[in-house]
Amino acid sequence: MIFPDEYKHVGMTKSFCPSTEEPIYFLTDYLIAEREDPQTGGSEHAVYHVKKTGEGLLRKVEALKTIASGEEVVKYSKELNIKDRALLIETAKKLCTGKVNTVVFTGVDKHVTFVHDPDLSSILGLEILDVAPPYPSWLSLVVRRLEASGIFGDLQIRFTEKVIDLRLFEGKNTVFPCSASGLEGKCLDSDVLTENGHLLVGCEISRTLFEMRFPKLEYSFVNLCPFKSEIVVPSKPFITRCCRSENSGLVTISGFDGAVVHWGASEYQVAEAIRKLVNSLRQSSEDLNSQSKE
Repeated sequence: MIFPDEYKHVGMTKSFCPSTEEPIYFLTDYLIAEREDPQTGGSEHAVYHVKKTGEGLLRKVEALKTIASGEEVVKYSKELNIKDRALLIETAKKLCTGKVNTVVFTGVDKHVTFVHDPDLSSILGLEILDVAPPYPSWLSLVVRRLEASGIFGDLQIRFTEKVIDLRLFEGKNTVFPCSASGLEGKCLDSDVLTENGHLLVGCEISRTLFEMRFPKLEYSFVNLCPFKSEIVVPSKPFITRCCRSENSGLVTISGFDGAVVHWGASEYQVAEAIRKLVNSLRQSSEDLNSQSKE
């Protein structure tokens, strides 16, 4: 796949067969040539890789290598957020059928870029690992809101959700940590327990509080802590939350790398954690590729 890191590296020209005699802007690594097609009334495109030398704002073109041209190239008809790399890869993949292998995109700011031989495997999948209620889960709501804002556009990622529905454990003998959950059962913050045989659904802190309040009662326990749970378990790289602030940061759980934020983390902290995780995963992937080539 060829997908320029920044659209500032992509230039446009109306000369369909650009000359190496003309100098080119120093940032231009790729050149998209466009001309009107008199037969169809539409436009025809060619995409080149630019090899250049020299110093200053304008450089000498040493060579233009054709990446795609003619029927191999289509221009997407709508303006998109061309900073959303995952969106462009997914859109290009749908359009690359038959002879087409390259899609030219125009942004809402009128800048252009392209994707050649789109590869969906280049999009990093992250799992939102959380519990509910509330619905949607708090972490899902925050991540999806951030995603919609475009803050992750350059990271080339897509999210899936793995949310454990705590309604599965509702019952008159179930104890949940907090009455704010609205779940059917008893709550550790508001009810007094006098009998054995309750099921506590919570984390390590919930268990400690239960045993401090009701030291003589026998009970069973479902652990929701992502570090120790048998049900809140990641299946891929993930973002999750924990009520212990000291557990925040980059972690590995069940063999998967992930990021943990505090239970009450802000949107900024969630976005920062995801960015750190993605950078770490990308770096690890690059290191493995380098080692395999040695």
